[in-house]
Amino acid sequence: MRIALIEDEIGVANFIKKGLEEEHYTVDHVTDGEGGLSLIHAHEYDLVVLDVMLPGLSGMDVCTQIRDKGLRIPILMLSARNLVKDKVLGLDSGADDYITKPFSFDEFLARVRALLRRRQDTFVELRHSELRIDTLSHRVYVKEREVPLRPKEYAILLYILKNKGRVVSRTQILENVWGYDFNPNTNVIDVHIKSLREKISECVPAKFIRSIRGTGYIIDDT
Repeated sequence: MRIALIEDEIGVANFIKKGLEEEHYTVDHVTDGEGGLSLIHAHEYDLVVLDVMLPGLSGMDVCTQIRDKGLRIPILMLSARNLVKDKVLGLDSGADDYITKPFSFDEFLARVRALLRRRQDTFVELRHSELRIDTLSHRVYVKEREVPLRPKEYAILLYILKNKGRVVSRTQILENVWGYDFNPNTNVIDVHIKSLREKISECVPAKFIRSIRGTGYIIDDT
């Protein structure tokens, strides 16, 4: 799942980004409101983590503009302001949740999971043949046997499976798994797909992810 992080405090942003990536999320980070809006309009996200006090356009203004555009993406607002009136302003501007700094990362993750659960009710569990992905725990099972995957392997598998029956290009995988700031000439996808196939093939003999020459990859819907 892909998250937009709009936070100008680099230390806080790095802390959040690292923690989310360790939980298998893809995170795109910008440090100002205008950049955040551009990011959200250019890409599809499952969640926005939005600081209130930003240079230029404030988090409240960003939130209002997102809602004015009719976007229903969940928004988790961050702020050092802990008065009830500040929380009310944030929620009334369109945020789905509001957490004050400093915060426990465990609580932050729980709030992220809760917001994603509301949005992804139909994707809490994905299945294909003998394979099952629990998107809340980020665990993968084949014939009820857990297959340990690295974060990027999990993210690739989830993205391809959510697009089951459609060919996804290398660029689409890079953009959705590594984020908007990626090197288009890297062979990192080949390395991860090879490893992913080897781990899955221990439980499923047939080739699970097919390569479409010159185009990308597909998991057949049949």
